[in-house]
Amino acid sequence: MRPLEALLLAANLLAFLALAVPRLRGSPWAGYLPVVAALVAVAQVALERYRWQMVPADVLTAALLIVWLARRAAADTGVNGAVAGLAIGLGALVLLVSIALPLVLPEYRFPPPSGPHAIGTVTYHWVDDGRTELFTTDPEDRRELMVQVWYPAIPREDAPRAPYMRDAGALTTWVAWLLHVNLPDWLSGRLTSVTTNAVAGAPVATVEPRYPVVVFLEGLSGFRQMNTYQVEELVSHGYVVVALDQPYTAASLTFPDGRRVTGISKEEIWPAILQSIRRSDPAPVLRGRTLEDGIIPYLARDASFALDRLENVNRADPEGVLTGALDLGRVGLIGVSLGAIVGPEACHLDERLGACMFMEAPVTADVIAAGLEQPTFLQLADDESLRLAGWSEADIDLHRETMRSLYTNLAGDGYFLSTHGTFHLNLTDAPLLLRIPLRVLGLLGPIDVARAHGIIKAYTVGFFDRYLRGSPAPLLDERQAFAEAVLESRAGSPQAARR
Repeated sequence: MRPLEALLLAANLLAFLALAVPRLRGSPWAGYLPVVAALVAVAQVALERYRWQMVPADVLTAALLIVWLARRAAADTGVNGAVAGLAIGLGALVLLVSIALPLVLPEYRFPPPSGPHAIGTVTYHWVDDGRTELFTTDPEDRRELMVQVWYPAIPREDAPRAPYMRDAGALTTWVAWLLHVNLPDWLSGRLTSVTTNAVAGAPVATVEPRYPVVVFLEGLSGFRQMNTYQVEELVSHGYVVVALDQPYTAASLTFPDGRRVTGISKEEIWPAILQSIRRSDPAPVLRGRTLEDGIIPYLARDASFALDRLENVNRADPEGVLTGALDLGRVGLIGVSLGAIVGPEACHLDERLGACMFMEAPVTADVIAAGLEQPTFLQLADDESLRLAGWSEADIDLHRETMRSLYTNLAGDGYFLSTHGTFHLNLTDAPLLLRIPLRVLGLLGPIDVARAHGIIKAYTVGFFDRYLRGSPAPLLDERQAFAEAVLESRAGSPQAARR
């Protein structure tokens, strides 16, 4: 809540009490409180950006001023006790709503990241002409991606900040999937008005000639911006982050020509995901295609395609921003949820990915069997937290057994982080956008939201600093730098050391 908004709510409360409580009406100072509230309301609208959550407060301010003026104009207003009581009751109700609304639905702002760099962002639409779109039945359809890149930028304090996302459809689809309700238009519009710390199209910072790159893979029914808190932290420390919106597994996305692609349901795609983790016979069929290896290898090739296109961007960026700024010899990957199932497969298939971080997802069978040569960071909540979040024992076993098996089979350096008090959504931006509804529904862990994000950001920067920059990362050498997290580590073979 902004300062003048809080002041207006306090002024309205005092003005209401001054008019409603008989003992206060005679006080010389009380008579002017409605005027003070009105002046604060004018200042709030003039100095702080208007938002609809304050409409009940503004309505109450106007009503209190009208009542005050009416009493000033005539000592006896002719209002009987019943009507006066009804008016006081209605005023109290509006007062409660005016206070509750900005608290329950606050104006969300992404906290500034801790690194020294400002942040710029650009978005691309890429078509893989060599690959058929597996999720449609038209053999002429080609795989397409929407890709957003964040990068260290030259500071522009006066420039408007980029919106969290422009596509209301993706955000409302994701939130509806989380909460199992359809959002009204006014609420989805509010969520898309959230701004970030990035500036669209800002010039690249020249502190370094080139910056290491990290690919981000979203969760099922998610969207490319769903971990902006983590992305902005990395970028502020000198990384370029490339996030992929993968059609049909993303919540929803809109291509530049206006075509909208809505993600398929978990019920429809899960057998194809599970087939990559634990093979079954017969193999699942998705959109008329039998998938012997499941869907994960197909999705993993999106990451390789993105790296190919980044080489073109680095040679000559069509947006005129990133030419020559990408160090494609130092590339990492972050995957969360479905992205953490796809991520190990992508790192297995493409040796250009030199450091890999996976957050809370089972691992595919072929990756476990082969292991990974890259330094790898795995994160999963402890069993107590997973049970508290409502996970079944089967889901807990699937995640822990496959992630542990990958950790054991790593040829490169490995880390396994167990966190306490975090639920799955604590890994994403969801708590920043919908903290109170998610708390009420029991979808957030007991850990403080800022604390959970702080732990994840610290390990994210430390891991990539060590393996993409070759910088010291003392955090990775401590078993319990945070009370809520336990870090295990194992050294890889010298032959597997990369970059």
